[in-house]
Amino acid sequence: MTKSPASRDLLRNRPAAPVVAPSILAADFADLAADCRSALDAGGQLLHIDVMDGHFVPNLSLGPAICEKLREALPEVCFDVHLMITDPADYIEPFAKAGADHITFHCEVLSVDGAKSLAERTRSLGCTAGIAINPETPFELVEPLLGTFEMLLVMSVHPGFGGQSFISEVLNKTSRARAEGPEGLILEMDGGVAPATAEACREAGCDILVAGSALFGKNHLERASVVNKMLG
Repeated sequence: MTKSPASRDLLRNRPAAPVVAPSILAADFADLAADCRSALDAGGQLLHIDVMDGHFVPNLSLGPAICEKLREALPEVCFDVHLMITDPADYIEPFAKAGADHITFHCEVLSVDGAKSLAERTRSLGCTAGIAINPETPFELVEPLLGTFEMLLVMSVHPGFGGQSFISEVLNKTSRARAEGPEGLILEMDGGVAPATAEACREAGCDILVAGSALFGKNHLERASVVNKMLG
């Protein structure tokens, strides 16, 4: 399948302006593709797919088969896969084959050299690569990797479950990454992002605002209003 620069290649360069990424963990799994399409029609620009292994985080969610079926239903959409798992190396290839366009994994489970090697492997499979950091993890752990990845994902809640409150202290990490990282580094904020917290995220340099419970479970007009408020 040929990727379109205007859609599936969205994360190959830093967006010119902040965008909203609906997080499918909060979607209606009984009608997943349609609910995701509705969130995109309301202004979302890409889909954020959270993968949990019940080990790195205390929850289970979303294997490659879900990604594959969503790809069939949404062939033009950029899929932003977030691996909240202990052994990301085992799942890079399955998710790339299932239709992922971008794959992020966590700095907490890899050495610096291991993370760099996995980033190269991710790109060899046709995806862009991201590195994620949890709220309690010192910024210094991820700092040596900022030039290796297209994206830094900053968790603004403790990973594992949706609906948590935004941890404002993590904004220091995005501010530092914007000041100290490469110019084209994409910054993504994930967790508790809503109209009330989005402005602070944008001011701290965030390019992608992941929205789950703030966006899903609403009608189309409400979803569009949420997106508009998040983007200012």
